[in-house]
Amino acid sequence: QVQLVESGGGLVQAGGSLRLSCAASKSISSFTAMGWYRQAPGKERELVAEFTSGGSTNYVDPVKGRFTISTDNAKNTAYLQMNSLKPEDTGVYYCHGRYWWSGYDYWGQGTQVTVSS
Repeated sequence: QVQLVESGGGLVQAGGSLRLSCAASKSISSFTAMGWYRQAPGKERELVAEFTSGGSTNYVDPVKGRFTISTDNAKNTAYLQMNSLKPEDTGVYYCHGRYWWSGYDYWGQGTQVTVSS
């Protein structure tokens, strides 16, 4: 059973920081891609940042230089460090993982991030 559980969202003022965590029930290395998506009110879910088993890390342009994705393999946990937050970063953030064995996409339950101006 593959499960992803996020934590770390909350309310923060513009310019502040938050760190999101995604605890996986499987080893991080068992995912061919892992990362974070967000869904703003009234908008579709979009990619924020992800890393692949091939070694690449990708960030969408609006978060480059502000967000950093990392992992703690001993804890089977991925992190998204978000600095210099802006109101437009507001949304529900979802952890995503593509499991190598099945190729299925798994999602966490989502965590709300609200950035006030």
